[in-house]
Amino acid sequence: MLRQKRWTVVSISLALAGRAIAQAPAQWENPVRKQLAAGKPVLGLTITTPSPDVAAQAANLGFDFIWIEMEHSAITLETARAMILATRGTPTIPFIRVPVNELWTAKRALDIGALGVIFPFTSTPELARRAVEACKYPPSGRRGFGPGLAGLRWPVPGAYQDFADRNVMVVIIIEQKEAVDRIEEIAAVPGIDVIFIGTSDLSFSLGLRGKQDDPAHREAVARVVRAAQNHKIPLGRPAGSAAQIPDLVKQGFLFFQAPSELSFMAAGARPLLEALGKTPAVQRERPLY
Repeated sequence: MLRQKRWTVVSISLALAGRAIAQAPAQWENPVRKQLAAGKPVLGLTITTPSPDVAAQAANLGFDFIWIEMEHSAITLETARAMILATRGTPTIPFIRVPVNELWTAKRALDIGALGVIFPFTSTPELARRAVEACKYPPSGRRGFGPGLAGLRWPVPGAYQDFADRNVMVVIIIEQKEAVDRIEEIAAVPGIDVIFIGTSDLSFSLGLRGKQDDPAHREAVARVVRAAQNHKIPLGRPAGSAAQIPDLVKQGFLFFQAPSELSFMAAGARPLLEALGKTPAVQRERPLY
């Protein structure tokens, strides 16, 4: 009788444990990384105005991520923090393009809650390693520990550092001739999540002053594409229009930077203005100096 009771208790305990395991939430995974791993394209809106309202609107429109632009805009860390908080409750992931590929810039971007860092002018394997190390805690990297604000944005059970090492994404931008010349070395660096081609700056680096239909530019892009595919790293680039995307996907690109909110504002306003015969105001000519 006693043995039967013991077996009953054990059976109940095992059943409860099994139910708990079945009901336990699956480990959260950065949806941008998850989609890229599945071969699906992702699209992020570029935000250049320091506005949490714009970030909130973008996060509710269906973009996979927002590209908070801190290299070419007046957005500060304080505003970027508010913009990141504005994405809470949405599936949209905040990325920050930092002004320079340095440990301290990535550290501050991550500690305010970004879940991806975009590193400009990553033109050597040494800079690629620096980018990866800046986004990983020791022993894998050199990120300093102080994620109080990030923990508020990502209130995960357990250790934030383990969550971050699994989910923070490293995006490096190839935008100089030197980077193209060393692209195989760069792509061989472990820990890179996306190789992004900065097509405009690459054109200038090649001496083409912005032209992107030149054979030299096309060949440079093709070299980067081949290296990324050789190392099975997702490819990214700007997508100026919806018409471009199908062909770019065929070329192997999956991570797309959409135009800025200001560009969308102009594009949305133009048809309405034209319907009423309105044209942009012409600035009065004045001396340059």
